[in-house]
Amino acid sequence: MKTTATAAKRSQKKASGGSDALGANSEIGRKLKQYYDELISDDIPDKFADLLRQLEEREEAQPARQGE
Repeated sequence: MKTTATAAKRSQKKASGGSDALGANSEIGRKLKQYYDELISDDIPDKFADLLRQLEEREEAQPARQGE
């Protein structure tokens, strides 16, 4: 009898759009993923990109000075 109940639960999940691993938190998870995707797709401001480039240049030049 448990086998029949398990099969019924599986068919209900499939009918409702598939299995939901997060349960009641699925909407929160979906919103967080949407927010994260938007955040990482934003462009880096030019000022920050310039600062990162300068930092990389200094880090590359530093080992050459230490090796002398």
